[in-house]
Amino acid sequence: MSSSDRDHLKIFAGTSARELATGICAHIDLPLGAATVTRFPDGETIVKVEEDVRGRDVYVVLSTCEPVNDSLVELLVYIDCLRRASAKRITAVIPYYGYARQDRKDEGRVPITAKLVANLIVAAGVDRVLCMDLHAAQIQGFFDIPVDHVTAAPVLAEHFLALRPTLGEIVVVSPDVGNVKVANMFANILECDLAIIDKRRQSGSKVVVKNLIGDVEGRTVLMFDDMISTAGTVCEAARLVVERGAKDVIAACTHPVLVGLAIQRLLESPISKVVVTDTIPCGTRTRGLGDKLEVLTVAPLLGEAIHRIHHDQSISALFRHAGGVKR
Repeated sequence: MSSSDRDHLKIFAGTSARELATGICAHIDLPLGAATVTRFPDGETIVKVEEDVRGRDVYVVLSTCEPVNDSLVELLVYIDCLRRASAKRITAVIPYYGYARQDRKDEGRVPITAKLVANLIVAAGVDRVLCMDLHAAQIQGFFDIPVDHVTAAPVLAEHFLALRPTLGEIVVVSPDVGNVKVANMFANILECDLAIIDKRRQSGSKVVVKNLIGDVEGRTVLMFDDMISTAGTVCEAARLVVERGAKDVIAACTHPVLVGLAIQRLLESPISKVVVTDTIPCGTRTRGLGDKLEVLTVAPLLGEAIHRIHHDQSISALFRHAGGVKR
């Protein structure tokens, strides 16, 4: 990092992304920006930036994860604080974008909250957004400002390519039809077969799996998704492939939301390993998974993206060999 970059580029961390932001700064050899986030006794959030950002290119790293509403308000307050401190350009780095699953009206009299959140972030005064593996890629279009949508695919692919010789014969299984393109991308990268599970959802928390298209017998099954939330889908899929003769099941995702019965379900499932990234901090809430959980960091990837944005270089060049982001 040049002395000019040190003077003009500043990266700040929200409460939900302090470790990730520290890793990003370490990758690009830049000190983490000094700021404090506190809450009044009634729950109101206050942000104070402890260094000069006037005329700087500023990035605030914050995942709008649980507690989702508190994290979202913190991001809005952070942006407003930086805008009023006369930052030249403010980029919101949102590794995990909360409310992304509310991206359309799938029945009458419901909101499109993903669009509302985009409106709030823009209204707060942000100039640009950098996010990772949106649940629905069209959310990029919900913003009236530039959005750089990156993917954790290179991080996950590199991990499994290194393990490839130890896994035996593998097959990538898409846990549902909507994830086929992502699964096919990983199947191409790993040079293996693809299988698809036909899933029928009964409710937001209950999933019924109906059929498997493809051969998994005697193979190690790899399942990739953008997130694992309640783990209902991935655990039912794992049971199905084991019933069909799979010798091992490994699940991987970008965002370890892991709420509700997720931990219990994963522990009781035939899944031997759950590989996730640090877009959402795992901390004590996932301690019950023990050695079953493996966390990969996306800090170098986001650090490289920030470096390229700052220097007006191509972001898409980072993913030429990864098959791109979710479509």
